[in-house]
Amino acid sequence: MEFKTLKPIFKQMFNFVALSCASFSVFANVVMTEGHVRAMPDTVPNTAAYFTLENHSDKTVRLTGVTTEVAKEAQLHTIIEEQGMVKMRHVEGFDIPSHGKLTLSPSGEHVMLIGLKAPLALDQLVKLQLAFDDGENLTITLPVAKQAENAAEHEHHHHH
Repeated sequence: MEFKTLKPIFKQMFNFVALSCASFSVFANVVMTEGHVRAMPDTVPNTAAYFTLENHSDKTVRLTGVTTEVAKEAQLHTIIEEQGMVKMRHVEGFDIPSHGKLTLSPSGEHVMLIGLKAPLALDQLVKLQLAFDDGENLTITLPVAKQAENAAEHEHHHHH
């Protein structure tokens, strides 16, 4: 009987191992090293995905689009400052320099998931299909997590 209780744990471990292997396929010039989708209250129809992509090729690769089944639309956004106002701006793509990386974060570039089809549960795995200008596609799987606790984000913790 004890075996039953272990099964879910093994399944999670196996999924994790499978995930970590999947992001390092041999032909992938671009790999994801970390990331998450921000957990939001059920009433909020949009959320954001943050992740880091490393480009292991000898040329700059441009991330040109994202699609996901959990939302109607996924858009590439950047945060710009105009006259002291911070605004989100929809952009056509992000460059990942050769042997460099692109880090999507709450304070900079990120992917907006707009029109969630259902509320996302904590620890749910969300698949994103990334499209690049060289015709390559990469599917990444991100866990849904609460905001990373770092100093830069503490000013956003306003309780209404």
